[in-house]
Amino acid sequence: MQNIEQQAISAIRVLAADAIQKAKSGHPGMPIGAAPMAYALWKQMKHNPKNPSWAGRDRFVLSAGHASMLEYALLHLYGYGLTVEDLKNFRQVGSLTPGHPEYGHTVGVEATTGPLGQGFAMAVGMAMAEAHMAARFNKEGYPVVDNYTFVMMGDGCMMEGATAEAASLAGTQKLGKLIALYDSNRITIEGDTATSFAENVAARYAAYGWQIINVDNGEDFNAVGVAIEAAKFEKEKPSLIIVKTNIAHGTAKEGKASAHGEPLGEENITAMKANLGWEYAPFEVPAEIYAHYETIALRGAKANEAYDAMMAEYAKAYPELYAEWQAWHSDVLPEALLEDESLFAAEGAKATRATGGDVLNKLANYLPNLFGGSADLAPSNKTEMKGRGFFAPDLREGANIHFGVRELAMACISNGIALYGGLRAYCATFFVFSDYVKPALRLSALMGLPVMYVMTHDSIGVGEDGPTHQPIEHLAALRATPNTYVFRPADQKETAYAYLTALTKKAPSVMALSRQNLPQIAETGEGAKKGAYVLRDPKGEPDVILMASGSEVELIMKAADILAVQGYTARLVSMPCVDLFEEQSAEYKESVLPKAMRKRVAVEAGSGFGWERYVGLDGATVTMNRFGASAPAGELFRIFGFTAENVAAAALKVIKGE
Repeated sequence: MQNIEQQAISAIRVLAADAIQKAKSGHPGMPIGAAPMAYALWKQMKHNPKNPSWAGRDRFVLSAGHASMLEYALLHLYGYGLTVEDLKNFRQVGSLTPGHPEYGHTVGVEATTGPLGQGFAMAVGMAMAEAHMAARFNKEGYPVVDNYTFVMMGDGCMMEGATAEAASLAGTQKLGKLIALYDSNRITIEGDTATSFAENVAARYAAYGWQIINVDNGEDFNAVGVAIEAAKFEKEKPSLIIVKTNIAHGTAKEGKASAHGEPLGEENITAMKANLGWEYAPFEVPAEIYAHYETIALRGAKANEAYDAMMAEYAKAYPELYAEWQAWHSDVLPEALLEDESLFAAEGAKATRATGGDVLNKLANYLPNLFGGSADLAPSNKTEMKGRGFFAPDLREGANIHFGVRELAMACISNGIALYGGLRAYCATFFVFSDYVKPALRLSALMGLPVMYVMTHDSIGVGEDGPTHQPIEHLAALRATPNTYVFRPADQKETAYAYLTALTKKAPSVMALSRQNLPQIAETGEGAKKGAYVLRDPKGEPDVILMASGSEVELIMKAADILAVQGYTARLVSMPCVDLFEEQSAEYKESVLPKAMRKRVAVEAGSGFGWERYVGLDGATVTMNRFGASAPAGELFRIFGFTAENVAAAALKVIKGE
């Protein structure tokens, strides 16, 4: 007869197996093999099912998101609100138990995971956020911010580059309150990991600056518990606990690749239950096991009560800091920021990367919870917040982050920072490297995280660095991403409105900013908040609509002047954010781009993909249909047809129906 703790572990295993079998889809191997490890961790974690989002809780990320039933079983057993019916609806339409964990969808899930390695990197971001906020708010006797970040990962996570990038930075930053549990079962979809993953993981992580703890028997949950305590004792190095397990332990598929991604089968589940001494119907868990989990959960509830009492005293002892704490956790922007006219003021031609830097630093004056940095490009991206210091082991209050040349990890970490709560996250690199950022930006969009992605050097205006550094298809690719706002402003005013708008969205925003200087345009303004607006209109019906974004707005203005000399008139439309424009009312969109005005030309120094919906069958585009070249920017714009004369010529063809 199993003792109550062994039965509690068995409950995790059978619930996972039953749910996956009923769905006829899923990954039972890791939930079964890693159940003792997960039980030991959640038993020691500081969490409260009755108040899942309390600020003092430990954070848990299941980086190996395919093992979602492991987390769902725990959430159910601990009483987070997942019912037996929810488990029975695993992977079904509208269920609270989707195939991979989804933040904001299932109570208790701290991050959307699935793409392997990203969960681990997000956990690094959470640990950085914890250290930064602790430096700001903690006072003697008042540990306002004091939690551990735990992440559970598998062999697939360990192979991903995102994990390596993030682990390297975590070791450099000495994130001692980050603890990773590595389910080393040595099996992937294609079989034994020896075929593709023969490295010494412990040596690699030790070289990164991590503490390494080995647990040779993953069934020994007590040994896992001891390892977690040892990890907590280490104050500087992050800890990697390598737990040797067997995938689908105790089943007919133990140690087999088939256990990774397909149900066990009814006969195998029956045999597994017999092996465990589990004599209950599918999805049935005896009352004493629920009671056992409820008893464990009471510890978290008491910790939550103590935290709330401490915060009440903190509010009295440090009222100004407490007010700041509340402000950091509020989405409301300061009135003074919204009324600051200096955000929109600029003199002379200036690159939008430079105006972006000016705006960012003005924002930092009002938003002390801005926390972010660049992938080793801050001097070029203009993203350093002056006077705010750089986050480091000896300067946790630093608000700028040296991410190093780690674009994917940077974006994942920024998601983790945003998920932690209380901070506004941003990151930066060259726009062409959005290719490296995109997987994490996609998760930002899925989770509805308002991470700001500052992407400078936005076109062939990069110049001499050549086609490897000149973005062409990137605007179209990011505009195609749901719940993402891509801004390409033309000057200081549009840049300021882009940042202010981004701060109000439950979604990521991309700032595509120029390397080259652009003029300040008198006609730009508040219309930028609607994504597209009329800059200039002739008297009477225009002969053509010219529309553009960013650096090409200046171009359509010059082209309109050329057309005027030839007796033709043009409506000029600036479109800094297609995504915002699409959200506007049908009436507003009609006022900017009337259906009756079919003669249209779109101009943008990037792929023309996507502009078809605005120019229609009778219109034209002046865009890029090939990669760039290495030459001074001015020459490239001329060579590729981005001149006022060429735009005017294209407009004339449209006007004349040629």
